[in-house]
Amino acid sequence: FVLYFGKKESAPMEMDATSAEVMPVAYLNVDSLLANYSFAIEASEQLMSKQEDARLKMNTKLRTFQNEVADFQRKLQNNAFLSRERAEKEQQRLLTKQQELQELEAKLTEDIMLENQKLNMQLADTLTNFLKEFNADGRFHVILSNSAKDNVLMAAEQYDITTQVIDGLNARCKK
Repeated sequence: FVLYFGKKESAPMEMDATSAEVMPVAYLNVDSLLANYSFAIEASEQLMSKQEDARLKMNTKLRTFQNEVADFQRKLQNNAFLSRERAEKEQQRLLTKQQELQELEAKLTEDIMLENQKLNMQLADTLTNFLKEFNADGRFHVILSNSAKDNVLMAAEQYDITTQVIDGLNARCKK
């Protein structure tokens, strides 16, 4: 109690209009960057294309498997197998194929996840390197990221460097 109540309150720092204007802080709207940066757009389209290809491949194999299972059940109901061993062998083959399909689905999902991670790392690396060049003169001490008004709740437009960064990144991307 003594430490808490005995502590003297320090006077809050006051900022006047002039000190706010020279604050070396900027922010970057990440949503706008991702929507307008050529590399990010191309990477997103490339990833979506791979996801669609994987989904098509999986659906095709799944449909074939379902047809084989339906054919097996029809033969089983009609006593079309010559022996019980032959039916059991076919059932085991289908179970093995089902396991392979599950493994393929897991592999395709992992491949897409790794590709997404790789593209995110490339994007982050590109952005970091560009920001180092962009801020080589040291005019900003802090550059914040803002996504859907998550981090920066309110800021003057003069601190928003999104357009300049997008223009610079797209110019580098074209080279």
